[in-house]
Formats: sequence, structure tokens, C-alpha cells
Amino acid sequence: MKRPSGAGHMYDFHNFALTPEQDLVVNIVILSSLVFAILKGEKKIRHSNPLLILALVTVFCIAGRILLQPLPNIQPVTVTIILVGIYYRSPWAIAVSGVVALSTNLIFLGHGPWTVFQVIGWSVVGIAGSVFADKLLVDGKIALNRLMVLSVVSAFAFDWIVSASILLNHDFSTFYPYLVNGLLFDVFHALGNAAFVILLANPLGEIMSRHRTTNRGRAVSEVVTN
Repeated sequence: MKRPSGAGHMYDFHNFALTPEQDLVVNIVILSSLVFAILKGEKKIRHSNPLLILALVTVFCIAGRILLQPLPNIQPVTVTIILVGIYYRSPWAIAVSGVVALSTNLIFLGHGPWTVFQVIGWSVVGIAGSVFADKLLVDGKIALNRLMVLSVVSAFAFDWIVSASILLNHDFSTFYPYLVNGLLFDVFHALGNAAFVILLANPLGEIMSRHRTTNRGRAVSEVVTN
């Protein structure tokens, strides 16, 4: 029997399928590596660079939403956008919301009218972070308990706003049962947000704090004008 060529042999070596559990582990490792790279790389940035941090945070949200897609309604986007609202205010939280929702849906998750509702939902979450920033930041540090409460409430608010997209072709008699049927996924979203607050709020908050201006409402404007 003829031995396969080197190219074919290498192809066969990579031609295997992972179980869903193995695939999820690989995705988590990739996402964790991205977080580690952002945390380590940011320390080498000598000057404040809010636009770069916003770009990195947006990439993290996109990667997190795609890689954690196997988990039911668990992703780091909601908590991260709250943090963007706290440190960079609502205009940038809205911008990140739009980029994350549109790019992930177009590339991987499926695009449709619901994308608009996702942008609205995350924008509302980011605006809430901006409005309550003075309560969520105490002496320059994140108040984790308060942020956790907001993140849990935001999970339900975001999911219910997105669920409203069914009203485009259904009436309210369908909407309320739809909300009830989705409550378990809302709970998963809330629990995931609480976990991400514990894991990400301090490290991401510290990075954002080092790359922002002190004047309220002008988080990035000085970078643009200088």
C-alpha cells in the first residue's frame, strides 16, 4: 500500500472533530489568552491612549461573544459595555454596542431585525453605566456590589428589549408567553454577568481608568483634538 504524501499526512492529522465540550474548552483558552495579552500589553503603553483601549475592548467583546456562543446566553459583552459607559460615557458605549452587535451577527451569529434591538439593548446598558458612574466609582475604584446589581438588572433589561423584536411580526398576546419561556436564559445571562463582574471588572476597570481624561463627558475628545 502506498504511503500517503507528507501534505496528505498532515491533512489527515488535523482532520478530526472536537466534542462540544472540548470545543468550548479550546474557546475559553483562546479568550483567556486574549485577556492575558491585553492586560500585559497595556502595561507597555507609555502614554494614555483611550482610542486604542476602546478598540481592544471592542475586539474582546466580539471574540467573547463568538467564542462563548455554545454557552446559553453567557458572554462578556454586557458587563464590558457597562464599564465603557462608566469610564468613557454613553456615546462610546453606544458606538461599541453597534460595532459588536453588527460585526458578530454578520460574521457568525446571523443578521436580521433583531440586530437593531441588540444595539438598542446594549446602548441602554451603556447609558445606565454612564448615568450611574458616580455611584459605581468610589474613590476611583469600582464598587463591585453595585456593579453586580446593575449587571444583573441589565441582563433582564437587555434580553427583554431584544425579545421585543418579535413584535415586528407578532402581537402582544405572543410577547408575554415568549418572555416567560425565555426566563431561564435571562437567569443564565444574569449569572454570567455576575461572574464576569468578579473576573473582569477590576482588571478592565484599571486599564480604562489609566486611559481616560478626568473631565466628565470628554473621555476621548482630547485625544482627537491633540
